[in-house]
Amino acid sequence: MPNTPSQFELDCSLCPRLNDFLIDNRKKYPDYHARPVPPFGVSKPKLLIVGLAPGMHGANATGRPFTGDHAGIILYEMLYQYGFSNKPISTDLKDGLKLKHARITNAVKCLPPENKPIGKEINTCNAYLHEELKTIDKKAIILCLGLISHKAVIKALGLKQSDFPFVHGKRHKLDDGRQIMDSYHCSRYNTNTKRLTEEMFSDVFKKIKTELKL
Repeated sequence: MPNTPSQFELDCSLCPRLNDFLIDNRKKYPDYHARPVPPFGVSKPKLLIVGLAPGMHGANATGRPFTGDHAGIILYEMLYQYGFSNKPISTDLKDGLKLKHARITNAVKCLPPENKPIGKEINTCNAYLHEELKTIDKKAIILCLGLISHKAVIKALGLKQSDFPFVHGKRHKLDDGRQIMDSYHCSRYNTNTKRLTEEMFSDVFKKIKTELKL
């Protein structure tokens, strides 16, 4: 763990397996970002979206969360549709996309082999998420995409896991005024199998928009 963790460290190498994997990535794909991926969006968001980890040919390549992969297609479309961004498509760091009232981050900032971080890596990166959660608006909504992200947020907030079960579309009110909103991850698998439909995802954002009164 960092002694004084910040929200993000580009040169973090605390997880040997992930660090070695990124080194190999930089050799194989010299044009890729292939480093820890920084959060993207406003500094004090009313909506913080927490994903799992960068995708191989998505955020790991572009250096922006959910950019360049399938999961980002529906996510950025929803952000635009509900007024959280100025564009519906995210392609690269120079595309002019800006978020409004929102920021996107990941529970694990580095690309994991086979898109599966192990428990120790999730726990190590949790220090960064803990610090990031301190910066959000006092009445912010934290949108957790998937069970692992949900558990990472609960841990980072120092809350009891059993008190906050993951249920798609469920809203958890916290004592400090913030809220957690759960959604299935917008991965290719979930959208292709209809576990998460566009209508279901839209309903989640509709609830968020209503709660934030934007």
